[in-house]
Amino acid sequence: MKLGDLVLKVRSKNAGPFWLTVDIFCGDADRFARVSAALDTGEVARLFATPRQTLKRFDIEGLSVVKFSLPRPVIQGSREDRDMHGAQWAHLLEEIEV
Repeated sequence: MKLGDLVLKVRSKNAGPFWLTVDIFCGDADRFARVSAALDTGEVARLFATPRQTLKRFDIEGLSVVKFSLPRPVIQGSREDRDMHGAQWAHLLEEIEV
C-alpha cells in the first residue's frame, strides 16, 4: 500500500531558506505505529537524494505525526530554486510503499 493511501495527509513546506520539512499526518495511533515502523530513514534519505546523516526524523506519537527535515538542495529563492515553497517533496513520499 502506498503511504499516501494509508495516512490522512503528507505535507511538505519550507522550514526557512535552507531547510525543508515533510510531515506525515497519520490520524490515529494504529496508523502511526504502522508508518513509524515501516519507514526506513535510510530509504527516505535515498528517496530525497540527501545524505542519511543530514536527514532529521521526528516521531511525534502524541500527535500521530512522523516528520522529516532535510537541507534544501539549493537556497530558497536562488536562481536554481524550482520549488520556492517546498511543496513538491510530499509527492515523492506519498508514493513509497509501506
